[in-house]
Amino acid sequence: MTLTRRHAQAWLAGAIAAPLLPATAHAQAPWPHQPVHLLVGFPAGSSPDLTARALAEPLEKALGQPVIVDNKVGAGGNIAAQALAQARDGHTLSVMINGNMTIAKLLNPAVRYDPLKDLAPVSLIGVAPLVLVAPASAPSGHAFFEAARQSGKAWNYGSPGVGTVGHLGMELLKARAGIAPQHVPYPGYPQVFNALVAGDLQLSMLPPALALAQIAAGKLRGIGVTSAGRSPLVPDLPSLSELGIAGLDLEIWNGMAAPASLPAAHIARVADTVSRIVRMPDMRRKLALQGWQAVGSSPEGLRNRIQADVASLGAIIRSQGIRAQ
Repeated sequence: MTLTRRHAQAWLAGAIAAPLLPATAHAQAPWPHQPVHLLVGFPAGSSPDLTARALAEPLEKALGQPVIVDNKVGAGGNIAAQALAQARDGHTLSVMINGNMTIAKLLNPAVRYDPLKDLAPVSLIGVAPLVLVAPASAPSGHAFFEAARQSGKAWNYGSPGVGTVGHLGMELLKARAGIAPQHVPYPGYPQVFNALVAGDLQLSMLPPALALAQIAAGKLRGIGVTSAGRSPLVPDLPSLSELGIAGLDLEIWNGMAAPASLPAAHIARVADTVSRIVRMPDMRRKLALQGWQAVGSSPEGLRNRIQADVASLGAIIRSQGIRAQ
């Protein structure tokens, strides 16, 4: 029996394609097909950790695989960020603070990952302004900034360390407001608060969750917030732009990131899922209790936020030669 030309061509095409079928089927296998690790660069109980654990259960249900929160603590979150950048298992994600996704390498060229090249934005989870605070005896509003200008370099401000958003935000404020307080770094925000109450510091930028409790207790005076307009997290305080400080729009935030090597289709699926979860009323309430205004953006939305932060904070870092210690 002889084959016709058409039959021979069909047989040959099938013979060539047959070895490729297992690879093609594997490439189209459902994702994820194993547990997903959600890296956090800070210890249990920290803000990024609480956010990651709040997301883990609904994310697990949506993806159909266990989601394991994995704390890789150290170097201000950069150890976890580097581990994410190097992950090649296709099942590793991370909840990060803004510094690790934006200015880490600008602050420390020795950092072994490039956030703009090695990390892929997934979704902006939550944002919050910083709150400019002063001792309870300080004046408020425009009078506060007039006093700050008259004090020259006699005033001090505190932050939880060189290169933190609290430090860079104050340097940005100094440039915008024409004031000149001197920086005093502390190990963390609790020490900054104690120094404000003791009168060793005249101003600082604190996260809302910490600032509001101390303002309500009468231990600190709230001056304004660093967001472009009033924040729903701190509705009673004016934005600094309302007090005449133009060009200062700064927020702290956390977001979900993936390795740049993760396929775009997987990133899109996670982004859609996280965005939907974050916008659910129950999750909004959980994030608000942690001091965050829920967002739930697309990858492009987070990428735009990263670019804006790199532009504004990068300019301060370069102009003043700031390096993380």
